[in-house]
Amino acid sequence: MSRTTDTAMQAEAAFSPVVTSLLGTDLYKFTMLQPMLHSMPANQAEYRFVCRNEPGYPLSEIREEVERQLAHLCTLRFTEEELRYLGGLRYMKSDFIDFLRIFQLQHRYVTVAAEGDHLVIVAQGPQIHVMFFEIFVLAIVNEIYFRRLATPEVLSEGRRRLREKIALLRTVGARRQNPFEFFDFGVRRRFSAAWQEEVVATFAKEVPEFFKGTSNVYLAKKYGLVPIGTMAHEYLQTFQAVGVQLKGFQKAALEAWVQEYRGDLGVALTDVVGMDAFLADFDLYFAKLFDGLRHDSGDPVAWGEKALAHYERLKINAHTKRLVFSDGLDLPTAIGLYEHFADRIQTGFGIGTNLTNDMGLPTLNIVMKLVSCNGQPVAKLSDSPGKTLCDDETFLAYLRQVFRVAAHP
Repeated sequence: MSRTTDTAMQAEAAFSPVVTSLLGTDLYKFTMLQPMLHSMPANQAEYRFVCRNEPGYPLSEIREEVERQLAHLCTLRFTEEELRYLGGLRYMKSDFIDFLRIFQLQHRYVTVAAEGDHLVIVAQGPQIHVMFFEIFVLAIVNEIYFRRLATPEVLSEGRRRLREKIALLRTVGARRQNPFEFFDFGVRRRFSAAWQEEVVATFAKEVPEFFKGTSNVYLAKKYGLVPIGTMAHEYLQTFQAVGVQLKGFQKAALEAWVQEYRGDLGVALTDVVGMDAFLADFDLYFAKLFDGLRHDSGDPVAWGEKALAHYERLKINAHTKRLVFSDGLDLPTAIGLYEHFADRIQTGFGIGTNLTNDMGLPTLNIVMKLVSCNGQPVAKLSDSPGKTLCDDETFLAYLRQVFRVAAHP
């Protein structure tokens, strides 16, 4: 056997895949993909990876391993058992399950490069294919990055912090008018797949009265939990580029969602162009049809008060609605928000990094966002500074003008 062949075999034997199932992604990738398949299957889109903070070592150093992981990802297919599970969710339609039966991520649609110390990852092609890369790319980058930093001491610290979270939950007192409920939203920035599973399994066993589900469809299936998720920014942003007037894109997106799901999956995301602009479009029709709203940027208390005031103006009983908070939460913050709102409206808390990557190590602030669709730029005008991702300043200025949103200083 040649030395080259021997080295290749050793490398293959050492390869440990980050992703082992296409089910191991956020539910909302499926719930957004279904209406896009039905109403806009020809869309062409570009998604781009960005690290918003300074990593402990250059991400360019993991480029080759990320490439290997993506090559493996593109060999995976849904199993019949996984498709039966998805088909058992009442909002998943049979033709969509048939599409997933033949679905396979295509390596030619994703590129990985190093530019200096930075990692550049772009997924470009048919949107109904490339949109599925997002969560997997982020999970792969995170896990490969943290494999270098994983030690028995780090895992021990993670377990200690997990025990502290459970102890804190057990101090939550008597219920207010509505119960405290939280969910795992931590696929994309997790320390590892194994650690996310340990966290989810531990919460499901120890505090089932509070822990009500996970966005990770694979873990929801494995542990009999509720898969959680509706829509993300990319869904609404897509409607900025699909033939409606820009000022009407939110209403068009919400209407398409209503027609697709007809009462299911009724939590709407509010911050693509800011809460004020969202509420201007979220009229009585939508406010009655949607079960609630999701917060993902800006001051959560101010946001929640705006939502409550909006329901009051529309003469809708807020006790029949839900506010879901999901912006950089930890459990103490979630409990504080619960205590503020829980006697006036139902609440839920999607917690990501602080559940699945609280190991005592600095975390990566990474995203992979839709930046163009059908050759046109798309953007989010977040309620938080630093969350906008768009290279086209002309489009950003126009978007701000249409929705009367001031630029962050």
